[in-house]
Amino acid sequence: MSRIDRRFAALKAAGRTGLIPFVTAGDPAPEHTVALMHALVDAGADVIELGVPFSDPMADGPVIQHASERAIAKGVGLADVLEWVAAFRERDQDTPIVLMGYLNPVEIHGYQRFASEAVGAGVDGVLVVDCPLEEAEVLAPLRNAGLQQILLAAPTTAPARMAQLCEAAEGFLYYVSFAGITGAGRLSTQDIAARVADIRQRAKAPVAVGFGVKDAQSAKAISGFADAVVIGSALVERLDGANTEQDVIARVDAFLRPIRAALDAV
Repeated sequence: MSRIDRRFAALKAAGRTGLIPFVTAGDPAPEHTVALMHALVDAGADVIELGVPFSDPMADGPVIQHASERAIAKGVGLADVLEWVAAFRERDQDTPIVLMGYLNPVEIHGYQRFASEAVGAGVDGVLVVDCPLEEAEVLAPLRNAGLQQILLAAPTTAPARMAQLCEAAEGFLYYVSFAGITGAGRLSTQDIAARVADIRQRAKAPVAVGFGVKDAQSAKAISGFADAVVIGSALVERLDGANTEQDVIARVDAFLRPIRAALDAV
């Protein structure tokens, strides 16, 4: 059983909703990335979604786009991200890590090489935004190496394709709460609750809901019908400008701990 599967099994047994924060690797400062990851866990993260900086993050809104730009300007690349995961694993062997990003950096790195190095570093899953299910065969080396491919579903997903996604889902199925980019303010839990409930009944993996989750209130609303909540842009925005390790840790704690408390109060 993978780390992701073990974590969701533990959450289910405890009757808790998972909290999956997203941060961009290398932002706000490359040298604080590992400390940032540990701070996320200390503040209540169940899974870490670590963004790989990319020059054309088409699914992301301005906040995460700018975070990628800042990280790239500081020379951050895929090799650095894998080194930080390995460093994180020196102290934490339990928290699942999912790399979120785009196909180009993986293809340039080489699929087999990436698969080997990612598993060796301690990565558990990959969410490749621009590699749809129909093209997923290119990621076979990653899955064969033991990395779980996290798939995306959305309100616009056709019924037949949704059935395919539910069948193929592993780790967790990431349900995008609306048709749009990360960080937009259109979250309407009433609109998506019934659909997520239906997906959870059919999917072979837990369902996490993201996009538009900004605070404890919106996270708590989603926790009523999802297995986990993903929160990214609001956290990345809160971290922008932090320039010391202590500041990074303090901002993470102030932002994430109330969300964890709200989820546990459900």
